[in-house]
Amino acid sequence: MILVLAESALELVPKEIWNHPAVLADARRRGKRPGEILLDRVRHHPAMRLLADAKRRGRPDIVHQVLLAFQYSLLAKRGLGKAYIHTRDDYVIAVSPEARVPKNYNNFVALIEQLFALGKVPPKGEPLMELYRKDLATLLQELGGVWAVFHESGARKPLSQMGSELLKSVVVVGGFPHGDFQNKWVVEKAAVVYSLGEESLDAAQVICKAVTAAEVAAGLL
Repeated sequence: MILVLAESALELVPKEIWNHPAVLADARRRGKRPGEILLDRVRHHPAMRLLADAKRRGRPDIVHQVLLAFQYSLLAKRGLGKAYIHTRDDYVIAVSPEARVPKNYNNFVALIEQLFALGKVPPKGEPLMELYRKDLATLLQELGGVWAVFHESGARKPLSQMGSELLKSVVVVGGFPHGDFQNKWVVEKAAVVYSLGEESLDAAQVICKAVTAAEVAAGLL
């Protein structure tokens, strides 16, 4: 199973709010420059009021929760799962199945800031995470050009029936807190569109269920 967390709300603080008091105070506290820290709604809420599309931005915790669920799964540990994080600014983070994401959120933030600064972590040796520029369409094409997506408009199917399909699929899940995919074609051109029910679920909840179904199909559970 290849996971693509698409349009994730993960980015460094944008230049237009570098001089806002909330951003300056946070950067000073951490001994960094404003452009070197992750945008975080909890810390930068007053400044984010000045940003366009603010409701869909500044949520690195979503990426953290998803990676905790995916990277510590049996699927990843057995080499049957690989994750890619696509951001709203068209960066892609390729995550090695061997990467064990910090469970502490602050340590995770520091790791991702280092990744944005250096392009890979660790900086020496075989990288566990790599960062590069790539739009979502190019990424999906490189992964085979065929994908399944979880979306409220999709067909409902028991997880027991989804598992074998998910195990061999590129699976796209939205990494944003509100709204729908800005790239509407993600749903329109998907080979399969799944729904897990009437209610919208957090990305991490979707991943937990998808991974469990794939693990059962692979005989890991």
